[in-house]
Amino acid sequence: MPDLVDEVDEELRAERAKRLAMRYGSLLAGALLLVLAGVAGWQGWRWYENRQAGQAAAQFLTVAQQAAAEGADMRAAAERFNAIAAEAPPGYRTLARLRAAALLAETGQQGEALAAYNALAGDGGVDSLYRDLATVLWGLHAVDVADAGEITARLTPLAGDAAPWRASAREVLALVALRAGRNAEARGHLQALLADAATPPGIRERANRLMQGMGS
Repeated sequence: MPDLVDEVDEELRAERAKRLAMRYGSLLAGALLLVLAGVAGWQGWRWYENRQAGQAAAQFLTVAQQAAAEGADMRAAAERFNAIAAEAPPGYRTLARLRAAALLAETGQQGEALAAYNALAGDGGVDSLYRDLATVLWGLHAVDVADAGEITARLTPLAGDAAPWRASAREVLALVALRAGRNAEARGHLQALLADAATPPGIRERANRLMQGMGS
């Protein structure tokens, strides 16, 4: 008797499964197709993104090498970096914009360089790390042309103890204070640089030189 019960129970389960398959089989098949299509679409998009990033990287390196060559046309290189930025994925877009701004500054196009750094600093689509870097670079190139109060106001939040670009921000703030004749304020920024173990060697050396110059 137990064997018969088991056999009937098995047949009933098989019949229920068959009916469920007949009733919902097309829905399950459609759902499966949607899942497969989604996976294929995601993989295709990832492939496209990787391909775009690879192309952007190759273009960026090519232009960087051209710009570093002796006698290079820096203005043309800046234009090529801007062209890369117009098409590249976010990471390389930001790097290309930063490099273009730097080349504009190197070739004496100060107004264009400051505008480029300002545009990056105010772009909400750019990672905050690079927006802050653009602000520091703007301040560095604006020391002799912009209002000291404006530079100080914009860079002071970036000079805090936990800020990633604090060493560069403090150096710029020291230069601005010196230009404005606020020697005590400049000395405070320089002392903060020298006391910070994370200050890069180049900035530390310049801070030492400035401190010695003030002392003399």
